[in-house]
Amino acid sequence: MGFPNGRTGRIILLNGVSSSGKSSIAEQLLLVLDTPWFSIGVDVINGLRAKERSRELGQDALREVLMRTRAGFHRAVAGMAHAGNDVVVDHVLSEPWRLIDCLAVMDGLDVVFVGVHCGLEELRRREAARGDREIGQAEGQLARVHAHGLYDLECDSGARSPRACALQIKDFLAQPARARAFDRLRDKATAGGVLLPDQLGTG
Repeated sequence: MGFPNGRTGRIILLNGVSSSGKSSIAEQLLLVLDTPWFSIGVDVINGLRAKERSRELGQDALREVLMRTRAGFHRAVAGMAHAGNDVVVDHVLSEPWRLIDCLAVMDGLDVVFVGVHCGLEELRRREAARGDREIGQAEGQLARVHAHGLYDLECDSGARSPRACALQIKDFLAQPARARAFDRLRDKATAGGVLLPDQLGTG
């Protein structure tokens, strides 16, 4: 279901652990891509939620709010693309349901799935330098974030600058369209009987 102009937008989905450089790559993509793209990060959506009220919640209630936040984020991205907008997304797919939900709500859209990698020592250095991240958070996410094992493109933000990674992605976009990782992952999930979002309580 596209907007009346008949165009659906493209999505570049950057997936990587915390401090892996996704936001910096997204910033550079807006500069190097030839048309106006939007950048929407999961941290931006999290930042819109009332902080004081969130701190008052118990563990179970907070977990539910966070799940709704991420489910809403996925639908906001899909809605932007269905309205004809091209969107760069940075996300941390550290729970299996997040990927499953994205596969469902972004069905029918052109999603370029990009794995953003960075060496552990560099991740630790960045966490310490930033000062706004729990030390060890990135290391704890490593085994889960890339567990699905399939991307259209992968980049190493420890070995290459954010701009170089953005140019790598731009070059990929210029290639003839082909079957996307998201389509193959969706087929794999469907064949394996993986739970869909309505069964996960995310609507």
